[in-house]
Amino acid sequence: MSTPAQTALALVVDGWFDGEARHSGPTTFSVINGCISDIAAGDHSAALAARGLSVERGAFLLPGLVDAHVHLFLDGAPTEQALRSAHLKQPLEQLVEAARASARQSLSLGITQVRDAGDRHGINNRVRAEAEAPGSDLAKVRSTGLGIKRAKRYGAFMATDVDDVRSIRDSIQSLAVANDEIKLILTGIIDFDAGAVTDEPQFTLDEARVVVDAARTNGRNTMVHCSGPKGLAIAAAAGVGSIEHGFFMSRDTLALMAQNQVAWTPTFCPVHFQWAQPQAVGWKPETVGNLRRILDQHAQHLLMARELGVPLLLGTDAGSMGVEHGHAVFDEIDRYLEAGLSLQDTLRAATAANRRHFGHSHTTLRPGAPWDAVLLAQNPFEHIQALRQPVKVWRGGD
Repeated sequence: MSTPAQTALALVVDGWFDGEARHSGPTTFSVINGCISDIAAGDHSAALAARGLSVERGAFLLPGLVDAHVHLFLDGAPTEQALRSAHLKQPLEQLVEAARASARQSLSLGITQVRDAGDRHGINNRVRAEAEAPGSDLAKVRSTGLGIKRAKRYGAFMATDVDDVRSIRDSIQSLAVANDEIKLILTGIIDFDAGAVTDEPQFTLDEARVVVDAARTNGRNTMVHCSGPKGLAIAAAAGVGSIEHGFFMSRDTLALMAQNQVAWTPTFCPVHFQWAQPQAVGWKPETVGNLRRILDQHAQHLLMARELGVPLLLGTDAGSMGVEHGHAVFDEIDRYLEAGLSLQDTLRAATAANRRHFGHSHTTLRPGAPWDAVLLAQNPFEHIQALRQPVKVWRGGD
């Protein structure tokens, strides 16, 4: 029986996904003070209502979705380069408000947590603190704060420069105070006209190992911006926490990642947008062909990663051109499904796998877990579009 100081509800659903496995048949969830107190097969609404619990009903329940790679202060909706450049020139407070809007939009669509992958303004850490307030309308934020990179190399909008080994260790010690993870910019971006990563990695294998060791010494995991065979080989051998983007994988690299339990966040969305809307960038037909080839290889490597046991994290790189916060999660899910992953494997990458990688004590819907869940009007295993229109969202214990 709930007391006046408690908040309690009962939810009866026709089916549910716990973050790892799918369950069919009526199931009753009891929630007290923002945590799941019981999960029982069958419809027990009458008995729970008699005990004073508010009863709700729905078709399908799943954990709140997690986007493992976003940039909250960037707006993915504008595709005109002039508008995107103007956005970055706004005063700091307007960029902060843009980040709030990104986190708010994500939560409204059922994405209850995001991992912000870096900005040089510290906006991600600021919004993270605001999102912790009970009843906040923002998705909760895991933040890499400011990353590290080499001087005059790619990544200035999200990282600070480091030099020698001492500089690396000192920077990581300082960054670890505020950041949930340490972001390493290991390579540049893809040259789509060439269809390859054409620059050299920013750090050697020994230096990357210094980064990993320094992060662990300071109680932090590492996430690494990386594409191209040379950089990927370094990241896998160094045993980083996760590789972000990871285009141009190989079976050998994926096998080493599986051996070292290096997770992978493939982020199809930005490349897929540029392939689907080449006029937004002005790509030539030859470049569009490169984009299609890169996407097809990426899909093959995603299947290979699942086969080899590489931990898969679903992230979108939201904020990139054409990659809208919240909405992009469902686009990324579509890419996983097109590649040949099952919906169960895909939803696992968007829920339990992300939470496990982040070190959450509860990674699935189970008794004792925070009430972090999304209610749908239809079963997504039968109607995939139901994912895009949540009926109700409960955020992590609120």
